Amino acid sequence: MFLFRPAATADGVANDNSTMFAVKFKATEKTIFNKALAEYIASSYAEPPEVYRDDLRVLDELREAATAALDGNPNVLKRNIRYYGQLAFILSKFPADVGISFTWYNSFTLDTEVSCQDLYFERASVLFNIGAAYSQLGCREGHSDMDSLNRAFNYFQQAAGTFGYLQRKIVGECRTQLTTDMSAYMLTTLENLMLCQAQECVWHRSVLSRMKDANIARIATHVAELYEQAMQSASQGSLASTIPNGWIDHLKVKGLYFRAEAQQRKSMGCLANSQYGEEVARLQAAQEYCSQISELVSYDQRWSKLLRAAVLEMIKSQAELVSSNRTRAEHDNDVIYLDPVPAISSLADISPYKLAQSKTPEIIENPGKFLGSEELGPPLFKGLVPFVIHQAASLYEDRKDQLVNKDLITALDELTADCESVLNSLNMPHALEAIKKPIGLPPNILVGADEIRSDGGYIGIKRLLDSAIVSNTRANELLGAAEKALNDEAQEDQRVQQRVPKGGRQTKRVESAELTNKFRAEIAKYRDVINRARESDATIKAQVDMWSQFFSLLGSPRDEIERQVPSTTANPITDPHHSQIVGRLQQYMDEITLMKRERAKSMEKLKRIANEDDITPALNEEMQRLAALSATPILQFELHQFEDLFAQKLDKYMTWRTYIDEEREAQVELLDSIREANQAFLVARSNHPLLQQREKALSNLETAVKRYREASFNLHDGARFYVSLDSELQKLKDGCLDFAMARHLDALEQLGLSHGETPTDLAQAPEQGSNAAAQQPNLVWDPTMPLKYTTPK
Repeated sequence: MFLFRPAATADGVANDNSTMFAVKFKATEKTIFNKALAEYIASSYAEPPEVYRDDLRVLDELREAATAALDGNPNVLKRNIRYYGQLAFILSKFPADVGISFTWYNSFTLDTEVSCQDLYFERASVLFNIGAAYSQLGCREGHSDMDSLNRAFNYFQQAAGTFGYLQRKIVGECRTQLTTDMSAYMLTTLENLMLCQAQECVWHRSVLSRMKDANIARIATHVAELYEQAMQSASQGSLASTIPNGWIDHLKVKGLYFRAEAQQRKSMGCLANSQYGEEVARLQAAQEYCSQISELVSYDQRWSKLLRAAVLEMIKSQAELVSSNRTRAEHDNDVIYLDPVPAISSLADISPYKLAQSKTPEIIENPGKFLGSEELGPPLFKGLVPFVIHQAASLYEDRKDQLVNKDLITALDELTADCESVLNSLNMPHALEAIKKPIGLPPNILVGADEIRSDGGYIGIKRLLDSAIVSNTRANELLGAAEKALNDEAQEDQRVQQRVPKGGRQTKRVESAELTNKFRAEIAKYRDVINRARESDATIKAQVDMWSQFFSLLGSPRDEIERQVPSTTANPITDPHHSQIVGRLQQYMDEITLMKRERAKSMEKLKRIANEDDITPALNEEMQRLAALSATPILQFELHQFEDLFAQKLDKYMTWRTYIDEEREAQVELLDSIREANQAFLVARSNHPLLQQREKALSNLETAVKRYREASFNLHDGARFYVSLDSELQKLKDGCLDFAMARHLDALEQLGLSHGETPTDLAQAPEQGSNAAAQQPNLVWDPTMPLKYTTPK
């Protein structure tokens, strides 16, 4: 249902006596800005929407006033211009998509509509209606007095300028597929039509003011040219099927009419200048144009129905006038003047007199200039920071993050990582710690020993290993029981196949092998799993046995572990040369430690500077500076306008690149010194067996901690595996036993025996006719006794 529908008739003009066309208003559905825009302000701008309560209310009122009760009067034009101007300003504050959907219908076919969340589309649709309003105001003016014609002339020029501006500047910004009334072809057609009618007003004025006939002919020539251009653009693309009925016919007839008018007026000028032969030729040419119109209207009655009565009256009057003047001119020339009559094709063209132009109203082209005036009122959301400022701030944050975190911080992290890699390759600082703190143990060994002690040490790991071996054995037993049940059933099946039942023929029985394929495949799969698990357990056992002495030691108290590690306490190193080497290496290590500590502080400082770096105040200052240079408050800022500011703000981080280069150079130099000192340290240490023993002991303990953790992890993982495997094997075993029991009962039925007659050994079942069954004890299965599927011994 249309909430806002134009009041004009099918062709946009209420007065059927007019010889001109107006454009219908576009219809729309009711849309509310208030709620969606308030939510957008709160979520995207982090500002309280209550501050803009009045602006939101006024904006809704402006839209309702602009789109309701549309008809061709100046107030409708004013309301649409006011709404359009505020939309233009709002688009400098908000993005096009703020979550509000706008629905607009095709001006010419109301069954076609477009709905989208695009403020540019809303602005374009309102501007279309402004052009339509100008066209309707022009059509409402009369053609009998100069003042009315002057007003109509200005309205049509403004309508043409509005449609042209819409086509060249506004439609391209829309982000959706538009209806055909706002296609490039249609807007060009509407611009041309409005220019036709503006130039036609000039023609009416020239006739009323009794201008020279030669000048009237020139004006009429340009009217004809404009109508022909309009008809050509209206025939492009798919417009022929969507343009209102009668428009193309109207354009074609009007073009021919003014061609005839130009020739007829030119003939009157020839008469005044005593050019009697040319007068006759001009009237002949005029009558040819009149004949073309007559043929069109007579050939197709559709023309007479679609063309307005006023136009048909113009055509009729013109044809009569041209015919009368031609008869008179030919008679006078034949009888009196005897002036040669040139061929129509030889007549000089009538140069057009162009007065009508597309004039875009300044308030449309530059609405910002009128904000705060009576026409547009005060700008809405004036205090809101434009959306592009938020975009610029976000872009700056991205660039700053790239520079600081991705480039500078990453480079410093890589420097530190390179340093650690070199020190680790030199076994620093562990090698020095073995000298400086010969009695103490490295922290990683102490932590590992605490873990091992809390887990029970070697006894605890041995208990886990024994449990794994027991679980593997039980898994083998369950699998064996399942396989045994299948094997026993297969043997029983073989005996049954060879027996003949009581009193009858032996029936075909499915062999056991055909029924147990799935069970045996499962058994084979699990046997492979158990074997691999046993191999893994053996590997872990070998590792535990190999490191058992170290596991036992690491499970001991700390003081016991320290006693077992060789120490220089009892045999201190007194070689002064060795002490000098160690001192120099320690000095370098202290310097590299200090360098890393200071570097970490510098990185924290850089991050703090970046976190405190807010470009928003600077962006606002730049925006105000650009606004002061502009003549309009409607500023369409672009991100590239802030590039200089970005460069200026990011420049302060460039000094950090120099700092990184200096750090890299100092680190390379210091690491080279550490390598040189370490080489001397290695040579000195290689000559002292006690240090070698201690380092070897510490290395073994570190490896033992790693091996214990590996074994513990694998054994705990294996325990979980065996729990799951036990459950699966139990199900398999039960399935095999159930199958064997079912086959056993089926065997009894095949042999014609009841359950109570079951012999102890099916291999000794009586032959047919034998009374051996009577001599067997009455064996009844006791549920409390285990089932047996083999022959009793």
